[in-house]
Amino acid sequence: MMEQTLAIIKPDTVTEKHTGKIIDIIEQAGFTIDRMEKGLLKKEHAEQFYSVHKDKPFFNELIEYITSGPIMVLALRKENAVTDWRKLMGATDPAKAEEGTLRKLYGKNISSNAVHGSDSVENAKNRIRFILRNSSIKYCYAHTRPGENRAFFIAIYGHTL
Repeated sequence: MMEQTLAIIKPDTVTEKHTGKIIDIIEQAGFTIDRMEKGLLKKEHAEQFYSVHKDKPFFNELIEYITSGPIMVLALRKENAVTDWRKLMGATDPAKAEEGTLRKLYGKNISSNAVHGSDSVENAKNRIRFILRNSSIKYCYAHTRPGENRAFFIAIYGHTL
């Protein structure tokens, strides 16, 4: 079934300039990128986004981490997008992730594990609406898909999310 899911490339992974490599892996895995935004997540939005973890001991560390730098947020689409994205991400702990998964390739530890993804179709719909609302374009860049001769423009949103 055709689905949409939310993907986030986390701050240290963006800062270390792995975003392009991850986007290439996403596209090679058959995902369509419906929307992509780069920006800073405000603390109050991060607290709302991760509210399910509010009573857990790692909540404050999580909020500090996810707001520590720019993130790349993507709405991805394909058949079985949620399940396939979770497989591509790999286990939460990069040390336990399978070879070739994004967390194995770019994650450092369980807290700094490169990417985030929705765990259900319903969660994905809600998270996409929450985090990708009220956007404005800051800048664009030209991008040519492999095998195409023409360039098209992808809008990158560089505002505070």
